[in-house]
Amino acid sequence: MITLSLVFDHRGRTPKGEEGPVEVRVTVNRKPYYINTGVRVPKYRFVAGTIKDTKDTNDADILNNRLKTVTAFVEQEVNKCLDERKEIDVAEIRRKVWSLGVAQDGGDDTSLVDWIKERAKQLSVSKGTRMKYFTLCNKMLEYGKILRWQDLSVEAIYDFDTWLHQQDVHLSENQIKAGMEPRKMGDTGVSAYHKSLRAMLNRALKMGKIDANPYDRLRGEFKHSKRETTEYLTEEQMQKILDLTPVPGSQVDIARDLFIFQMYTGLAYIDTQKFDASQYRQVNGKWKFIGERVKTGVPYVSMLLPPVVDVLEKYGWSVPKMNNQKYNLMLKAIGMCIGIERLHSHMGRHTFGTWMLSQGAKIENVSRMMGHTNITQTQRYAKVQAKEVYDDYDMVAEKLKLTGNIGFDVKERADGTPVIMECNPRATAGVSEFAASGVNLLYLNIKRCLGEPLPELTPKYGVIMKRRYQEMYWG
Repeated sequence: MITLSLVFDHRGRTPKGEEGPVEVRVTVNRKPYYINTGVRVPKYRFVAGTIKDTKDTNDADILNNRLKTVTAFVEQEVNKCLDERKEIDVAEIRRKVWSLGVAQDGGDDTSLVDWIKERAKQLSVSKGTRMKYFTLCNKMLEYGKILRWQDLSVEAIYDFDTWLHQQDVHLSENQIKAGMEPRKMGDTGVSAYHKSLRAMLNRALKMGKIDANPYDRLRGEFKHSKRETTEYLTEEQMQKILDLTPVPGSQVDIARDLFIFQMYTGLAYIDTQKFDASQYRQVNGKWKFIGERVKTGVPYVSMLLPPVVDVLEKYGWSVPKMNNQKYNLMLKAIGMCIGIERLHSHMGRHTFGTWMLSQGAKIENVSRMMGHTNITQTQRYAKVQAKEVYDDYDMVAEKLKLTGNIGFDVKERADGTPVIMECNPRATAGVSEFAASGVNLLYLNIKRCLGEPLPELTPKYGVIMKRRYQEMYWG
């Protein structure tokens, strides 16, 4: 008689509360044999042969699918032996299961996924970062083709990338109710998995687990497409948020207050949820504090502005609590009410950086207020202001009814923000540089005046023009 079942750590070696192996028990003529499935969970999650989710996990479906796959494979091998009237060799079946990439009993070296899980537990990182590594492991188990060290290769990484792009994005019930349509994983989501895997493989390389990181041959690949501009609110839109009057105590009311808090502190969502007013000290009537960001540990300088104090007083000097998913859902509803598309939690932080620069704050100080690791991160807010200057060019040209070749001279301040110096409604010396790059402005303007169609252009970027001036003295 032959039976198959799933059991938790038949040796009973797993300490209480820690993860242990889930195994397939193959009973042949009342003698049990055990095959490690490669799935590890705490015992309290393994109930009646299946894995259950807890409030802190959402990977049960993926892990149960893995168990079904391994169990079905074992059953298939057993039936094959019966059909061919061969003796059932469980040791051989176990070797075949291991060849699929499942960890051997006590053999961590054979399982890349188990090694990543263990390293993630030991790393001194935030809870969110650790969860990203666990999510990566679940996705690798679901993929099933990069589970062992020997599975690593450039081709395997490319195949993993293709597979990730074909996966559906999981939508919560609230997102479905809000009308969000099912979609495939985009570049941003996929690149997050690559970033986590690349980081772990770099650690493995330093520890001598592997001889080379396949990502080193893929530099520049799998990067998500960054937005050309940072999303932020104008002062008019900021005022709309302040003027909004939701039902007191409602979820929308809490989300609005939390966004105002971000908008005038520059704190990321995770930092707002760790906010502790008792750490602030009142100096000359102003509340000040130097803290560290949760995500990076980088110090930041904070002072509570009046709109922030109003929010804190409303909630007894504490920040309103709301999980990130619900928070963004409420912000989406607020955005729809006041005409702001794609309002999301990080936009509050972006708004703070852009607003502070527009008020004349030095870029170095804004960098310290926001806890940026380097000033380059802050410079993107200066680029936002540059875009506003370019929009002013169009406005000036339209109001003055200027057409044809128009030149604007611009200089940058020390903090990188641009300033319009002058406007020349004529062909300037710079037209020669444009012509060298494949865009002959004079020629194009003549064709426009004649009403002729303009040709398609392929500008050559990177052209540099040097101008040499000779000093002249008049006696």
